[in-house]
Amino acid sequence: MSINPWLNTEVSLLKGKDLLSLYDLSNLEIDEILTKCETLKTMHKLGADYQPLKGKTLGMIFEKSSTRTRVSFEVAMWQLGGHALFLSNRDIQLGRGETIQDTARVLSRYLDCIMIRAYSHEDVKLLAKYADIPIINGLTDYEHPCQVLADLFTIKEKKKKLSGLKLAFIGDGKNNMANSLLYGCAKVGMDIAVASPKEFLPDKEVVEKASIDAMMNGSKITLTEDVFEAADGADILYTDVWTSMGQEEETEYRKKVFAGYQINQEVLSAADKNAIVMHCLPAHRGEEITEDVMEGDHSVIFDEAENRLHVQKAILALIMA
Repeated sequence: MSINPWLNTEVSLLKGKDLLSLYDLSNLEIDEILTKCETLKTMHKLGADYQPLKGKTLGMIFEKSSTRTRVSFEVAMWQLGGHALFLSNRDIQLGRGETIQDTARVLSRYLDCIMIRAYSHEDVKLLAKYADIPIINGLTDYEHPCQVLADLFTIKEKKKKLSGLKLAFIGDGKNNMANSLLYGCAKVGMDIAVASPKEFLPDKEVVEKASIDAMMNGSKITLTEDVFEAADGADILYTDVWTSMGQEEETEYRKKVFAGYQINQEVLSAADKNAIVMHCLPAHRGEEITEDVMEGDHSVIFDEAENRLHVQKAILALIMA
């Protein structure tokens, strides 16, 4: 009898669980995802066959459109042997007369797992409460856990460690990326400095929750309005768009407020000489990041984007297999 060396015979810590927030994950669960991701990425590069999700179906609910989330989850399911169903607002009755509770109960009878990309985090939590199958948060206005897991994996790939590093997030400290990075960095013992205009500094509740993990894991959280204070000695510079989906009416106001919160060569020079630059994409070149930095030697942005696929595969395999 041949034994596949890639198969992990131990029971996954995440099997059958929801993934709604990085704050809910233990250090061991994050480590399990990153370790599985490394294995699956290696297998992918070698062309190894690994299809633990044959006969499994993932429903993908999209209230918000996406390039990376849709393609990475759909390809991930296909590569793992399963099938993914794309469900937009036009395809299902959610939000058009049918309650979230009823939708959760019905889809639980058809599917093995649901990934949802939505506006309201509370709606996703309600879906998880009434579903009998695992729910994966593909993005809400509050958090983007799958993206930050891919970010942590990318940092570990490039820096060979997570604990003891410093990440500087420059931009909107109240958005879902800032929230998830605060939770994620605190969990893995990484210092994080958030530079935002005063009215856009992170919410107190998020900082308080992240601070508990930071204290336990020996990391530090810094909030500042000074971009160069945040960037000083940073191992990772991170940014996101100034105006997220659903905030389009604030675009011109945000361009004025965030005008000084751009990752450019001057900011890069304040970071560690071996710093890497990250962006969750899509990017507005010339706004939150300059063209030369995005295309420069310090940028790992497209490696980061690729790693969304490998992280989604790890999450799906651990939760569903």
